[in-house]
Amino acid sequence: MAVGRRELMLGTLGMGLALAAGPRPARSEEGEIPQPFSTYGLAPGDGIDQTASLQEAADKAAESGTPFFLPPGNYMSGKLELKSGTQIQGVPGKSVLRCNGGGAVISIENASDIRLTGLTLEGKAKPIDGGALLIAESVKGLTLSDCRVIGSAEHGIVLRKVSGRITDCEIGGISGSGLFSEDAAGLEIAHNHVRDCGDNGILVWRSEAGEDATIVTSNRIERITAKSGGNGQNGNAINVFRAGSVLINGNRIADCASSAIRASSASNCQMIGNSCARLGDVALLTELSFEGVVIANNVVDKAAVGISVTNFKEGGRLTVVQGNLIRNIFFRKDIDSRGIGIAVQVDSVVSGNVVEGSPGYGVMIGWGGYLRDVSVTDNLIRDAYIGIGVSTDPSTGTALITRNMISGAKDGAIRAMNGPTPVGSDLAMASAEAYRNLAIYSNDAR
Repeated sequence: MAVGRRELMLGTLGMGLALAAGPRPARSEEGEIPQPFSTYGLAPGDGIDQTASLQEAADKAAESGTPFFLPPGNYMSGKLELKSGTQIQGVPGKSVLRCNGGGAVISIENASDIRLTGLTLEGKAKPIDGGALLIAESVKGLTLSDCRVIGSAEHGIVLRKVSGRITDCEIGGISGSGLFSEDAAGLEIAHNHVRDCGDNGILVWRSEAGEDATIVTSNRIERITAKSGGNGQNGNAINVFRAGSVLINGNRIADCASSAIRASSASNCQMIGNSCARLGDVALLTELSFEGVVIANNVVDKAAVGISVTNFKEGGRLTVVQGNLIRNIFFRKDIDSRGIGIAVQVDSVVSGNVVEGSPGYGVMIGWGGYLRDVSVTDNLIRDAYIGIGVSTDPSTGTALITRNMISGAKDGAIRAMNGPTPVGSDLAMASAEAYRNLAIYSNDAR
């Protein structure tokens, strides 16, 4: 039978509508459309140990590929060991896994593609075997988002050889360190709130010096104490150790016993655009055997030292310190020292910074024999005791000091230093020809 034009048009229209609707979901044997999540029969029960039931549900989720939805409520649990492909979804702030004191709540080892969202891991300050509420080792593609890790008697999260993303989480009330990463394999730590930690906020370490490339960005970190003491290894918001090429930017950091950012033996580290307030010691520190660090466009308000670039004797060298705003620097009464806006030693450019209110030095260049190839230009230094101090030890290298504006310095705008002791006249007003290692000109002192 011949097909007319009208029938052909209607047939084509019907086919188009069917294609636009897309494939229909397959029905199960019972005739029900499969749901994207399953509770696997779990129900909250505060005070009842549900480790076995939770483990069974997690295993089934990994095997089936169906995400496990944890309904709102409290679940007492020991250590849950997650397999590759596990996805657990909770309701943020409502789906709570409470540690029963038998070990970490979640443990992941030699796995991949793990996704945990909307969960609360609660330690309730009980002892933890293994040292953290969540432990992951040799995991590729870990996603932890919109979770809360709170109340740990030891650490919050411990990661070793992990790649993935830790985002939009709250980590707080931690006796030790909030988040510890060692030997990361491509990790991003972003948009988290890390608070009230006993020793450190975020640690990015390597077992041996090498490129790490972790990104630490847009986190809020506050109230970090140094419960375990020490001379600076604790009390830091962000601590980088032996990890190279780490990018730290856009973080808000406040109220730390020691530093906002402490980078030790961390080459090619960048500290850019962080806001730091009320630090007990050096706000931004790079030390020990590093090469190549950029510290730029940060705000520091109230610290014993704003920025310190140190340990040339250990191999520390090659820095750019540019465009930072540093104010309200203080002396530490317990050690009767510090009070420095910016301190650098070797192979460094210090340019375009604003330093206001330093009871010691606005900028300190070198110390004793540790000075080589430092350029200090185009900075504004206000209300320091000494505007710029520069070491003139006979063994030192060259320092260039030019086009700086220094206002309100109480004991000279630019002073030659013999250790902690200024010598000679104010070099902003007098010739520096007596010092073979100094090139000083075109500075404005008021």
